[in-house]
Amino acid sequence: MEQKLTATLYVVGNINVDLIMGTLDNWPQRGTEVMLNHSELRPGGSAGNCALALEAMQVRHRAVANQGNDGLSAWLASHFPHSAAHWTRYSCETSLTVGVTHSDHERSFLSNLGHIVQLTAQDVLDQLPATASDGDIVLLCGTFLCLHLYDDYPALLAELQQRGFVTAVDTGWPPQGWTNEVRQQVTHWLPLCDWLLLNEVETLGLAASDDLPASAQMLAQQLSGRGGCVVKCGPQGARCWQTDNSVSQPARPVTVVDTIGAGDSFNAGFLTALLHQQDLTTALQWGISVASLAISTLPRRYPDWHQLQLSQEF
Repeated sequence: MEQKLTATLYVVGNINVDLIMGTLDNWPQRGTEVMLNHSELRPGGSAGNCALALEAMQVRHRAVANQGNDGLSAWLASHFPHSAAHWTRYSCETSLTVGVTHSDHERSFLSNLGHIVQLTAQDVLDQLPATASDGDIVLLCGTFLCLHLYDDYPALLAELQQRGFVTAVDTGWPPQGWTNEVRQQVTHWLPLCDWLLLNEVETLGLAASDDLPASAQMLAQQLSGRGGCVVKCGPQGARCWQTDNSVSQPARPVTVVDTIGAGDSFNAGFLTALLHQQDLTTALQWGISVASLAISTLPRRYPDWHQLQLSQEF
């Protein structure tokens, strides 16, 4: 299948620097030093990981973000040459996350505030067309980390719908936890969202339940009705609930190297399929395929467009 569409996937949110280090199983005592066996400095953040996968797949997209003005700003922007020229610049440090990996494939994150908390709804809208082309999708990522943007989610999503965009949101995990206040805030804008992209624990946390199917179905009922609630289930694959049906897709076993950004890579594959008007089963498969390659390679790799069509090859 050739890429002949004019639709664009706009990825909005947190693009920052990631320093990935591992493997660490016991936190060191204060005042001591530990040597780890690997490290990698790379662009990251939920929006950044997704945009890098889209670039590798040659998918028509733009990363919508902002930037700081310290020594890391130009380095970070250089990895997004087709997008960074549009980014708003703020007089602040670049957002940096240190990701520490553990031998059970879990990870811990330490992040500063930096530039991503400065991103505003006006910054976003200024980087988007006033009227969407047919099939254009906007993905909002890093919901709870982009603090200024989060406050404007209801108005921003309403404006995106008004402009004709398909809307998708990957909230991530709220640093304050799924409090009742957070749930109420999210519930307020869910009807303006077409696709909700979560992992299992986020789904249960948002729904305040320990029943995954019931939680996802409840969230799907609260969305616009034009999409569904997608749940990323790690090695078990992924599932999607819509108002009147559900679809599941298994994942094949891979040797896991680094799971950081797995869900963001899934988003890139899944939404690429929607951009190309593929069915829901194919969309889940593409998402799983992109994530599977990302988490099993070091340095990280993503499929190109032709590999994506032949996902059984990687």
